[in-house]
Amino acid sequence: MDSHSAEAVALPPLLAGIHSPADVKALPAESLGQLAQEVRDLLIHSLSHTGGHLAPNLGVVELSIALHRVFDTPRDKILFDVSHQSYVHKILTGRADKIATIRQFGGISGFMKRSESPHDAYGAGHAGTAISAGLGMAAARDLMGEDYHVVAVAGDGAFTCGTTLEALNSIAATTRRFIVVLNDNEWSIDKNVGALSRYFSSLQETQAYSWLKERADYFLKNLAGEKTREQAVRLMTAARSLISPLSFFRELGLTYYGPIDGHNIRRLERVLRIIARHHEPAILHIITRKGYGYEPAEQDPTRFHGIGKYDVESGSTPRATTLSYSEVFGQCLTRLAQDDDKILALTAAMPSGTKLDIFRESFPKRFFDVGIAEEHAALFSCGLAAQGFKPYLAIYSTFMQRCVDMIEHDAALQNLPVRFCMDRAGLSPDDGPTHHGLFDIAMLRAIPGLVMMQPKDEAELCRMLATMQGIDDRPSAIRYPRGAGEGVALPDHPQPLPLGRAEVIARHEQDAVTFLALGNMNSLAAEAIQLLAAQGISCGHVNARFIKPLDETCLLDCAKHSRLLVTLEDHVVTGGFGSAVEELLQARCCACPVLCIGWPDAFVEHGSAKNLRELHGLTPQAVAARVADRLLHSPDTVDPS
Repeated sequence: MDSHSAEAVALPPLLAGIHSPADVKALPAESLGQLAQEVRDLLIHSLSHTGGHLAPNLGVVELSIALHRVFDTPRDKILFDVSHQSYVHKILTGRADKIATIRQFGGISGFMKRSESPHDAYGAGHAGTAISAGLGMAAARDLMGEDYHVVAVAGDGAFTCGTTLEALNSIAATTRRFIVVLNDNEWSIDKNVGALSRYFSSLQETQAYSWLKERADYFLKNLAGEKTREQAVRLMTAARSLISPLSFFRELGLTYYGPIDGHNIRRLERVLRIIARHHEPAILHIITRKGYGYEPAEQDPTRFHGIGKYDVESGSTPRATTLSYSEVFGQCLTRLAQDDDKILALTAAMPSGTKLDIFRESFPKRFFDVGIAEEHAALFSCGLAAQGFKPYLAIYSTFMQRCVDMIEHDAALQNLPVRFCMDRAGLSPDDGPTHHGLFDIAMLRAIPGLVMMQPKDEAELCRMLATMQGIDDRPSAIRYPRGAGEGVALPDHPQPLPLGRAEVIARHEQDAVTFLALGNMNSLAAEAIQLLAAQGISCGHVNARFIKPLDETCLLDCAKHSRLLVTLEDHVVTGGFGSAVEELLQARCCACPVLCIGWPDAFVEHGSAKNLRELHGLTPQAVAARVADRLLHSPDTVDPS
């Protein structure tokens, strides 16, 4: 399935006739229920082969249909937050026959992507972007004197983002025409948390106010005189305060509509048409069910948020034979916490993804989930560290990008020992450029005092977590990859590593080449070394372990006794581990050349790890060939003898 050319998909009758939103508009209202069911069936069966974000998209089928019946993309702009809930939008905008290629190499993206379709107004894989970006589009529209609509569809989890709240604060002061759809299903990846989540739940109980407003609007428009209308407006204002806790949106200058059933297409369409006619910033609050229409996803929306291949009938997935790095992290941190009551665990809306749900089960009072608010999570951790606790903050590498300011300005500058644990560091294959963790080394290694590590296997991950436990005078960070580990047994009592000390796996007196491999690239190095040995090229092998501080003694000794150093990292080569090695050698006036191998200075596309490694030369054969060619043709390789 992972190829540039996907097999044609046999589409059901209504979907076969949907080539653009105009075809959705042309359908009679009585056909919309069938269209919704065809979309659901297509998603359920297609994603069982490819994996993907099933539950979020099943929850927005009716909303997506209603949006495309009311608005006219690409002239009107519809943004999704997070855009992993845009699969239905893709189906309705001429990509139904490509849905079987979603997240596959050469296929369509699992997120909105501007280069993929003019209907994708804004591409983003991180939460908290749609309202700010949409508001910018609305301001641009106003400046150009145009009149198209801008609609930002935000999941309720996105409302815990600081950027979302900042944007809401600016809407009324920026434009008079802007529509926010609050898709309220009580979930982001995991169950939503915090005061805003409780607030939205309270709004769900205000159908009485919605009914009263509709009846009153009808009466005022069709029957009442001017004086009566004035009195009724005052009465409605008072009633609104009594019946519904809407002051939050009202004070922001937004007209609130809802809550309404997000699975009722006709009602959604009717209300959206009303909102579209009014020149006022508005928010439509809809209630949906994540995974709606597919019982396994409704019963377990967390597992079906982003799922691999599964059996359609049962919803079951293949059982993993090896623990993932995330599971190892959760288990090992829980063990360490049993003997150290200062250890705390924190995450930003992803306890199941980071496997801190394991920690939460054992130590619920020492676990904190702050919602999709990474910056707050980092600052919150700094406060805990300032009071003598040992916070371990686990966030995917791609989302930890948001915390760089806090890591530098708050943790490092004040020598606060926050432990930053970056899951999914390196390639995140099927999710693509929005989720690859390929930039964290470059962003963090310049921060003074920071300790940064990457393990070669599960046992070393446990030892690094134990190492972090003892670092009490500065922040530390660890990056570890997505997916299954190497199958290595976990230590019962992991011992800390010597700080800044690499592991020499193989060394000879005079090696032509020494590989300096980081983390999961050690297995690639080992295979490339075997291929080079078959060509008579002697190679040393060092597991670097530490990105910062580097093991200067070991690296300089390797440079002294090698013709070429080769760095291997699951990170872009620009500013990464290899760059750090080059800087060290240059500072010490060492002439040994360095061949840096990693991902290119580009945004890497989506696809399987196998496809992407082959495309970008990160296979044992490609690495061995580059090294041999460098030795043969480059005049800068130094003969240490």
